[in-house]
Amino acid sequence: MGLLKMRAFIVAFLSASLCDAAPVSDVIAVLVGSPVSVHRGQTTTIPCWLNPPRTAEDLEVRWYRQNRFDNPVMLYRAGAFEYASQDASYVGRVLFGNKDAASGGLKSGDVSLALINATLDDAGDYTCYVSSDQGYDSASVSLTVSETGTPLLLSAVWREDNKVNVSCESAGWYPEPSLQWMNQNQVVTPERLQYSTDSSGLVSVHSWLLISNSSEVSCSVGLSGKEAKMSRVRLGSPPKLVEQECGSSAAVLATLILLLIAMVVVIGVLSFKYRVQKTKLGRNHDGDNKDETDAPEKQKLLLTEKTAEPEEETEPTTFSEARKHYVNVTLDQTGNQFLTIKDCKVRDSNNPPDGKKVTCLTAIKGKPGFSSGQHYWEVSLWTNNVGIKQSWWIGVTSNTDVPHESDLFPTASNGFWFLSSSPDRPDSFHLSTEPKVLLPVRSRPRTIGVYLNYDDSELSFYDAESQSLIGSLKVEFTGDVFPFFNPGKGDTGPMEILQHRKEEG
Repeated sequence: MGLLKMRAFIVAFLSASLCDAAPVSDVIAVLVGSPVSVHRGQTTTIPCWLNPPRTAEDLEVRWYRQNRFDNPVMLYRAGAFEYASQDASYVGRVLFGNKDAASGGLKSGDVSLALINATLDDAGDYTCYVSSDQGYDSASVSLTVSETGTPLLLSAVWREDNKVNVSCESAGWYPEPSLQWMNQNQVVTPERLQYSTDSSGLVSVHSWLLISNSSEVSCSVGLSGKEAKMSRVRLGSPPKLVEQECGSSAAVLATLILLLIAMVVVIGVLSFKYRVQKTKLGRNHDGDNKDETDAPEKQKLLLTEKTAEPEEETEPTTFSEARKHYVNVTLDQTGNQFLTIKDCKVRDSNNPPDGKKVTCLTAIKGKPGFSSGQHYWEVSLWTNNVGIKQSWWIGVTSNTDVPHESDLFPTASNGFWFLSSSPDRPDSFHLSTEPKVLLPVRSRPRTIGVYLNYDDSELSFYDAESQSLIGSLKVEFTGDVFPFFNPGKGDTGPMEILQHRKEEG
């Protein structure tokens, strides 16, 4: 009997001890991961899990922000989601996610929060709260939401004191980006650095500086810890003014000629690697975030997503050398209802439905196409009784058919390389590159010369009368390349593709 009593006592003692202590499986301990960063509009996962692992299917899991416990981002309880008290801004955008590829999900204690279509307002601290009848635990994770801005717009304008005002601007950033200027590979302090914030919280940056001599200037804009966008322009020597005597037409003419000859602007770093795919064109328009799956893989923008260096620094071809390769190109008349075409002259007509904005509705391809060699042609922008044409595009395209669509924004990324002029910016020309570049202009040319060196990847534009270079691009072409023209909108003067007479050569 004594042995039986002893055994009963031990069993009773152990049973009492186990009843006084909470079961190990009911102890709640929460762990979270490192701070999370996500690009606006994308999906991310904020990691949180139980340690040691155990199923969370029978627990309450609540994600909330700051002191909004009763207005949670997500609430899971009694095996189901509850939506009555959920923060309205997260409806349809949250669910459970996996902290890593090896996760077993809710059954293994992974209670991570998957956040869809992140917005700027989503940035901040998130608390992961897990509870049961026996206890609870919580921990917080910080979320950063960022947005990359539009391609840089780099412009240069000559001032009356023969200095060059170089401006750099970009919009649509979050948080506030940093901007850096470099002149001849040396960091320089700008004259002004200005930030502004729009109603959606996105930040724009604008800066400018004065350059007094020939130099290569670059501007870069980016977020901390991420690759910056960069644009670079190489400037020639400022024009030298010639003293004039009042009433001396000869002096005036000499001054104008010297100004034209002196102005040289070269884009020395715009290098694009491009592979032609003729079935689709990118539809990125004015920095809109659209699905990039519609764009050919090799037509993606290069320079705005990373700092790029030229593969080789080469001087552009001189005008006299370029003109040795004169070819006669003509217009590929495809029956564009918005153009009036006669011989090699073209102008807009019939009031295109895209308003004052110049689009591909009034664009036209030239012929023949080129897949090798050196080629030069000229376009006249001068008409008696009208003067110099103010609105136009002149360049080349790799597209066999120019789509007559008002929503297509033609750039180098989708196979259009051209120089353009607008009456809204009388002091500059615009290159269709990304980043965007504006070239300074003091006197609009009457005739534009286009030089295509297919084999050496060069596309240059000249003022044919002053025989001076306007700008030059480094482009690695693939497939056929065609002359490309657009006479603009509301400009009474036509553009004429000049034919080379044999006696001139």
